[in-house]
Amino acid sequence: MYSKTLCMDAKQAWGDHYDVHSLYGYSMVLASEKALERVFGSNRTLLLTRSSFPGVGKYSGHWLGDNGANWNDIKWAIPGMLEFGLFGVPYIGADICGFFDDSSEELCRRWMQVGAFYPFSRNHNAEGYRPQDPAFYGADSVLVRSSRHYLRIRYTLLPYLYTLFYKAHTTGETVVRPLMHEFYSDSATWDVDRQFLWGKYLLITPVLDPGVENVRAYIPDAVWYNYETMERIRDRKVFVEMYLPADKLGLHIRGGAILPTQKPEVTTTYSRRNPMGLIVALDDNNQAAGELFWDDGDTRGTVENGNHIHYQFSFDNGRLKLQVTKAGYKDPNNLEFDNITIMGVPDPPLSISVTHIPTEGGSGTTTVLPNSTYYHDGAKQVLFLYDLSLTLGESYTIEWDMINEDLQRFDCYPEENADETKCKARGCLWKESTITGAPWCYYPSDYGYAVTTPEITNSGITLDITRNMKYKSSGRPGSPDVNNLRVQIRYHTSNMLQFKIWDPANERFEVPVPLSVPTTPETDENKRLYKVSFTENPFGIQVIRKSTGTKIWDSAVPGFTFSDMFIQVSTRLSSKFVYGFGETEHPTYKHDLNYHTWGMFSKDQPPGYKLNCYGVHPFYMGLEDTADAHGVLLLNSNAMDVTFQPTPALTYRTLGGILDFYMVLGPTPEMVVQEYTALIGRPVLPAYWSLGFQLCRYGYANDSEIAELYSDMTAAGIPYDVQYADIDYMDRQLNFVLDPEFKDLPNLVDRMRGEGMRFIFILDPAISGNETSYPAFDNGKKADVFIKWPSDHPDEIVWGKVWPDFPNVTVNEDLDWDTQVQIYRAYTAFPDFFRTQTAIWWLEEIREFYKQMKFDGLWIDMNEPASFVHGTVGGNCLGNPLLENPPYMPPLESKHMGLNHKTLCMNSEQILSNGKKVKHYDVHNLYGWSHTKPTYDALLEVTGKRGIIVTRSTYPTSGKWAGHWLGDNYASWDQLYKSIIGMMEFSLFGIPYTGADICGFFNPAEYQMCLRWMQLGAFYPFSRNHNGKGNPRQDPVAWDANFAKASRDVLNIRYTLLPYLYLLMFEAHTKGNTVVRPVLHEFVKDKATWDIYKQFLWGPALLITPALDPNVTAVEGYLPDARWYDYHTAKNVGVRATTITMNTPLDHINLHVRGGYILPWQKPENSTFYSRKNPLGLIVALSDSGSAQGSFFWDDGEGIDTVGRNQYLLTSFVAEGKKLSSQVVHNGLNPTDYLNLGVVKVWGAGNVTVTAATLTDSSGLAHLLPVKHNTTTEELIMDATSLAVPLHTPFSITWKTG
Repeated sequence: MYSKTLCMDAKQAWGDHYDVHSLYGYSMVLASEKALERVFGSNRTLLLTRSSFPGVGKYSGHWLGDNGANWNDIKWAIPGMLEFGLFGVPYIGADICGFFDDSSEELCRRWMQVGAFYPFSRNHNAEGYRPQDPAFYGADSVLVRSSRHYLRIRYTLLPYLYTLFYKAHTTGETVVRPLMHEFYSDSATWDVDRQFLWGKYLLITPVLDPGVENVRAYIPDAVWYNYETMERIRDRKVFVEMYLPADKLGLHIRGGAILPTQKPEVTTTYSRRNPMGLIVALDDNNQAAGELFWDDGDTRGTVENGNHIHYQFSFDNGRLKLQVTKAGYKDPNNLEFDNITIMGVPDPPLSISVTHIPTEGGSGTTTVLPNSTYYHDGAKQVLFLYDLSLTLGESYTIEWDMINEDLQRFDCYPEENADETKCKARGCLWKESTITGAPWCYYPSDYGYAVTTPEITNSGITLDITRNMKYKSSGRPGSPDVNNLRVQIRYHTSNMLQFKIWDPANERFEVPVPLSVPTTPETDENKRLYKVSFTENPFGIQVIRKSTGTKIWDSAVPGFTFSDMFIQVSTRLSSKFVYGFGETEHPTYKHDLNYHTWGMFSKDQPPGYKLNCYGVHPFYMGLEDTADAHGVLLLNSNAMDVTFQPTPALTYRTLGGILDFYMVLGPTPEMVVQEYTALIGRPVLPAYWSLGFQLCRYGYANDSEIAELYSDMTAAGIPYDVQYADIDYMDRQLNFVLDPEFKDLPNLVDRMRGEGMRFIFILDPAISGNETSYPAFDNGKKADVFIKWPSDHPDEIVWGKVWPDFPNVTVNEDLDWDTQVQIYRAYTAFPDFFRTQTAIWWLEEIREFYKQMKFDGLWIDMNEPASFVHGTVGGNCLGNPLLENPPYMPPLESKHMGLNHKTLCMNSEQILSNGKKVKHYDVHNLYGWSHTKPTYDALLEVTGKRGIIVTRSTYPTSGKWAGHWLGDNYASWDQLYKSIIGMMEFSLFGIPYTGADICGFFNPAEYQMCLRWMQLGAFYPFSRNHNGKGNPRQDPVAWDANFAKASRDVLNIRYTLLPYLYLLMFEAHTKGNTVVRPVLHEFVKDKATWDIYKQFLWGPALLITPALDPNVTAVEGYLPDARWYDYHTAKNVGVRATTITMNTPLDHINLHVRGGYILPWQKPENSTFYSRKNPLGLIVALSDSGSAQGSFFWDDGEGIDTVGRNQYLLTSFVAEGKKLSSQVVHNGLNPTDYLNLGVVKVWGAGNVTVTAATLTDSSGLAHLLPVKHNTTTEELIMDATSLAVPLHTPFSITWKTG
């Protein structure tokens, strides 16, 4: 018994050595522990003992002794650790690579792998043997790489291991755990001693034999995820052959686990400073749980005295809770949970929110995560959350909507009456869904095209792609698939790219609308705001914003189809916030993504829900969750539709042409419009007078009625600049022919123009062909300007019917409409405005008309083109019937009637300016566009002045030449707020000169509605009261004195602010800025503004909050985060970033001016002819810091291209520190148009009386100004009128108090 130890009769304090021999090590541990406590005080230390006894684990760890460098001892270490787990000594491990003997590289490599998961992890060997530390084997050896890899995993999981030791310390749980402890009812685990667990959740399967790469391992009955690949494995409750090559160890996380982690470093000193994270592994019930214990890592007694943090983690039903149960410690490194990985998430979330739960209770604050902070790997079914910054020691809830697989479907059968047989005939999948709107027929995941030959350069990417021939046909007879396509991605600028997809083997129609694209691409990747990638199979393009990582385009989804008459492409969207696409009446500005489809095909169709209207704009702006914005244009002019789905995703379907996408990157909403209009062309600068109020009516009986209206408006003193004549002035609705009832109209027009008024006439494109002598038709036929059948059909005009009547008929308007059309309407020919000779003919007809009657602008209508018959007279469209009724019909109004409903036959032939012949099928949506520029050019040529064109049908780039009214609306309350949406959408489309018919075109207007509409319409850029034939008058003098006064008052405000509106039009013309501006454009960081569509801004500084409902005396309005002044009182309202109730009596509209801006103004008059002569005033609305800035643009108001010819004045103003200064930026103004400074109003000037103000002119002379200061409203008024200070010279004004 005394072999290699003391004599058994030796005496010790506890008794004879014979009795206490086995306690020697234990007693030494006790003594050492006391010594260490005296030396290190309150700090914990590491104590290891070789000899142990029950209870030693309370003070010390243990290593498994002086083992040998052999394969037997690497195996024996696992049961050794498991046994010491039973013995209550969890801090346990073996000497890695063995103590005695030389270790082979393979043995040491495998031992380093498993040893990384010993609780006590030490590589240790004896003197005289070869070194076995990892570095000995070479820096690039498999052993070093493998060791580093698994030690980094160990260090990543140290918070979990530390928590396991906390559980051992407090509840006695094991750390290294036999499988049988967790799965004791499974007898197969009872003999497993070559695998082990860390706690409940981490399964370690090492290689313990030489020359082995396949290990027989047991997978218990649970969900398991491969730690390294994060993929769920299929096996459970079974032995498997686990493939573990030279550098691998088996490492699996059990479903139901939440493991705390920390970014690793080379020592814990540094790793403890790093951000923390969580690994969540979902079980069969999509649940998980876990804990975290955290303290300073050194101090004794942190558990007992509460100086620690403890979390309970739980996950259930899309909700992850980080619940602090003890917050007795504050980490000096201000640690945060940064990244969270959730395994077992099959579908991407719709959105993710984080709620911070206050320690003291109460409601938490919730933040929606931008999609740049999370990524879903669909193949591995893993969700990654990044950059969360959740403070350690605080409680949080993270929630997301677990996307149903149904929401990932893309519709394979958008036509009506889908069934399983039809679906599968297209090679698609059929499965019913409980989600309303979700398709039951949907594309399989590999449906589409695959990349065959990529070519990548620093200026773009070119790809050839081939259709997956597994699917025989896209399933639309008459529309054969194009099997081979070419893709070209071009990096045009730092903020704009193009991707184009076409058939390289066959010429297809491409839109002939010229865009402003740089001649050289942006080849410097560092300058580009975006990066582009592509997936090979199925083919798709991804566009990523580099600054945030947000994927703003991702067409790598199934369903891409390219056939002759049906093209479809889908993309995932960056968020649910999408704006644009037109022209269709939308009930909200932000699109509803809940399975809505919108058809686009220009048509004579009054606004209505999901009814395709007059123009086509395949452009949208997307807001990303980071508050960045981008815009996308599909340059395609065929009939099309777009479908939104809540994925969120968007599907385009078009009936021809090619796919030609342009994307602008913003990143602000206003920059999106600036970049888009740089591409399509900046908006036209309208004549100044066109910003005045305008009157029109379809149904004037004669010129006397117009004269009487003019007299009444003048007598009422209501500002008014423009009078219109609708088709009433035409004889039998013939262009350029004056009706006898309006024989004195030319004289009236001359008189009105002589008094400062302007006149605009309507012109329609359709020309009657039933006249004995009609120059417009005769000259057009001679010049061959009218649309005809293709050359393989008779050389004849494609006749329609529109407004012109037959000669010598009396129309009985009591007959139904179709009968009237049949017996009264003449045959009409449609000019082909693509042809050069048509523009020449149109100019000459307008020139001749101008000779008999003067006008200042032109209003072009019915140019969709509209016809009152379908296709042609008689309805027999010659040629391919599929053109009239294509294999797929978008959801258009009267779709059952075909594409030629109320327009021309689609087989009609048009000829582009280059001589290329095209079908109306391809260019129908461009008719109004082609009509606009020749009309604009003719107006300028004939009048010699700028004027204005107002057109009904528009397409991208139309805004270069014209404005637009929102069509033949209805006299109903809902049309008020819908007009705001329409204007904001046309702001996106680059057509800022827009507005709706005030008080409605169809149906009688009601008093209160019309008055509220006059108030709203006073802030339309194009402000016109207009109504239809057969309805009572609704102009401002048609009601009563109160109505006239309210109209006069609000129009006086408009006229007061016309210099500001003109400045905004100038900035739209030169910079592409919006005029009617959505609130979100100025306050995009405030997500409360993203849904606002019942308020709008003029530029950045004037907020309009109209009353839009009947019988209201107050309106709810949002005031964004800025200083706001009530326009009517000049007072700072004192609230911001909140919704308030604003009083709105019947004669009042709420207007607010934003602090920090200077608005130019003039005293209003009855027309701009007179108001333009008044001195210029300034409203200086000071910001919180007492500063403001603004500009003033001025020209002659009607000259042609005054900006391009530098014939204008531009000044800037800055106010700061009780001083207002002006600077002349440019002066090319004709002296006859010079203006002087008038009254300057400073808002927010303070409540300490201003006693003096001084103006210093450009020569340095100082002039005292009269001052009025209201210390209650804090408005300071300084009048410089008498000094006649010219605005084309710099000046400054200072004021002082006391």
